[in-house]
Amino acid sequence: MPVFTIKGERVGTVHDLSISEMGQVTGLVVHQQALFKRAFHLKLDDISSFGPDGIVILQQDSSLRKVPADSICLSKDELLGRMLFSEMGEELGLLQDVYFKEKMGTIIAYETTDGFFSESTVIESKQPPALGKDTIIVSVYEQ
Repeated sequence: MPVFTIKGERVGTVHDLSISEMGQVTGLVVHQQALFKRAFHLKLDDISSFGPDGIVILQQDSSLRKVPADSICLSKDELLGRMLFSEMGEELGLLQDVYFKEKMGTIIAYETTDGFFSESTVIESKQPPALGKDTIIVSVYEQ
């Protein structure tokens, strides 16, 4: 999804989500269009609006920063494709995507798949996930 300033300048494209160790979405990883791709972190607080076709930020210079060292990114190397388990030990599928409340960064659902050609399933959760080295544990029961 493209990222624009309020003045209509294209800043780059959303490449990833950054997630805290507590399972909170903290921002977006934006790749800038340049000779060499540069990735920057855009905090959720710096976003003016989320639209169906793009994201608008107020100012380019103050908003884009280096990706925080303590964040985990929702990319193929970090979280996507990792197995999701319920806190009761049930295998829920491989993580394909997450849904979150835009301004708060709270993850509200996980999209999973059983394999390459299978349909995806959306699993809702009201509690933050436990992000382990090999798996992700989510609460799927009302608490």
